[in-house]
Amino acid sequence: MTDLDSIFVDDVPPDHRSGVVAVVGRPNVGKSTLINRLIGQKIAIVSPRPQTTRRQQLGIFTSDTAQVLFVDTPGLHAPQNKLGEFMVRNAEAAFRDADLILVLMDLSEPPGMADRLLAETISRLRGDTPVMLALNKRDLLSDSEAQYSIREYAALLPHDEEHIISAQHGDGVVEMLAAIVARMPPGPRYYPVDQVSEVNMRFIAAETVREKVMLHTEDEIPYSVAVEIDSYRERSADLTYISAVIYVERDSQKGIIIGRNGEMIKRIGSEARSELGTMLGTRVYLDLNVKVAKNWRSDETLLRRLGYRIREDK
Repeated sequence: MTDLDSIFVDDVPPDHRSGVVAVVGRPNVGKSTLINRLIGQKIAIVSPRPQTTRRQQLGIFTSDTAQVLFVDTPGLHAPQNKLGEFMVRNAEAAFRDADLILVLMDLSEPPGMADRLLAETISRLRGDTPVMLALNKRDLLSDSEAQYSIREYAALLPHDEEHIISAQHGDGVVEMLAAIVARMPPGPRYYPVDQVSEVNMRFIAAETVREKVMLHTEDEIPYSVAVEIDSYRERSADLTYISAVIYVERDSQKGIIIGRNGEMIKRIGSEARSELGTMLGTRVYLDLNVKVAKNWRSDETLLRRLGYRIREDK
């Protein structure tokens, strides 16, 4: 295998490997960027804002000899509300189901309290699960800076091996993927060869709209926004109708998202419509509405309706 574009075959060889990899890290270290790179297409939204990923999302890599299920977990942080608790508990639950824990850390910044908390959490929950360090953003450092940061991060957590990568540019990712496959146990193919995620297009549409809101609004907005698809219809072979509600917590936030003369909501809608049209291969009619749901991040009923279901420990 020389790149990530493997040739898929229907017959599973006797030495076929498969397993689950929990991709964990503090917020904004590049987990979604890395999974998109590993899968070879975009399945997870990416923004420079911390806590972009809120739910576990499965990325499926399939080759002729292996299938690896990458679980993109929410970044571990100190929760401030029910949504934060959901994110942290689901990230921790991913450890216990994994055949390998892939810990992504940001080489471009020195280790901080969040990195130490992450290392302590993994040490507490890993059991006998192997740990692989993926030290990201190597491209932002000189050789001497990189070597110093590598030593600091490697000392944080007992691990089985480490890889120096750039998720953004792909440096070292193919080699790391080969090492991940080698650590997977023998097993069957769980998903069809052409499936890259378990999520449906309603989820992808909601996440695409949320990504555009996060990219274009002020600092306080991203953490206060949720998107719900209330209608998704294939009206013809060439037209998909999508209606979405953007929830915020305050009237002032609603005004920011709509923008002066509706310019911001038009921009969000235009970019989301274009990206969804490319994914679907159809024209997209996207109807966006903004509603205020005060303190929705602490409203368990609304959180459940939006799909945030906290997994109870057994």
